[in-house]
Amino acid sequence: MNESADRPPLTQRLADPRPALILGTLAWAVAAVVVIVTGDRWSDALPTCIAGVVVGFLGYGLFALQRRAARRGSRGAQQGLL
Repeated sequence: MNESADRPPLTQRLADPRPALILGTLAWAVAAVVVIVTGDRWSDALPTCIAGVVVGFLGYGLFALQRRAARRGSRGAQQGLL
């Protein structure tokens, strides 16, 4: 039984990871600014905020590499990114 044959494919708007990557990274950047502005009260959270921004940039970079490989026609590229 093939369950994926029963489901329709996602629309392009729902399958695109860019909005989630951008919004998540921006949310961590805003949180980092808030932590910096509030001072010592939340200073323990600053490394977590910075890590969130870095992971967001790494995720977007990985997405960009996979998309470039898919456009190039590489065999190992992720499908559905075009």
